[in-house]
Order: sequence, then C-alpha cells, then structure tokens
Amino acid sequence: MEIEKTLILVKPDGVQRGLIGEIISRYERKGLTLIGLKLVQLSRAKAEELYEVHLGQPFYDKLIDFMTTTPIVAIGVEGKNAIQLARLINGATDPLESEPGSIRGDYSTDITENLVHASDCLENAKRELSILFSPQELC
Repeated sequence: MEIEKTLILVKPDGVQRGLIGEIISRYERKGLTLIGLKLVQLSRAKAEELYEVHLGQPFYDKLIDFMTTTPIVAIGVEGKNAIQLARLINGATDPLESEPGSIRGDYSTDITENLVHASDCLENAKRELSILFSPQELC
C-alpha cells in the first residue's frame, strides 16, 4: 500500500476536555507521522466547506454550530493505510458502537460531540487537508 496523507480533527469537546495530547499520541503510537498541526477557530464558511458532504442531513446544522463554538486542532498525518488506521483509532461515529480502546470508545458519549474527525477516503482526505492546510504548512 502507498503512503497516504489524511486529515484528523480534534473537535471542540476534545480540546475543551484537555485530550489533545492523548489523542495525538494514539496516532503516533500506531506509526502515523505528523505532517501538520495547528490550533484553529473554524469559521462557519470553513466548517460548511469541510462538511458539505452532509448538507441536507438532519444533523448538519447542529454539527456546523458545534464545530464553530471553540477552537479545534487540525492534524495532518501520513503513513501506510493512514486513512483506514485513523478511522480505526477513532472508533465508530456513534460512541455507543465504538470498541473500547478506540478514542470514541474510551472517551465519548455523544454522536455529534464525539471528539475526533478523520477523512473517510483518499479523495476526501485531499479535499479536507486543502481546506485546513496550505501546501506550505504540510511537511
């Protein structure tokens, strides 16, 4: 498998709860390499661009409102199977379905405020990374 790059976000609840270091360390311990890292206050326009794939879904407005409440941490990582690995580390979107040992399985109780986001495919990873990082910001 080729080396992939993907986007991970520590959502506002993860930042507020002081879990940034714990969350980042899980990806690093799995062998993913950090290529970008920054604290960002998402504008509504950026959040809408990021989550445009969910436009029209019943949870869309709540998600946009949540993601723009306080800063998030944007993380670019790379490694073999980075997209699949990041999603495995995160756990299922619904924390009630997340395995213990995953970030959501260990720390989350809400389907929207579920600590982390990770791109779901190579196409979205490229698109989402370009929304949060300029090419010069990625090592």
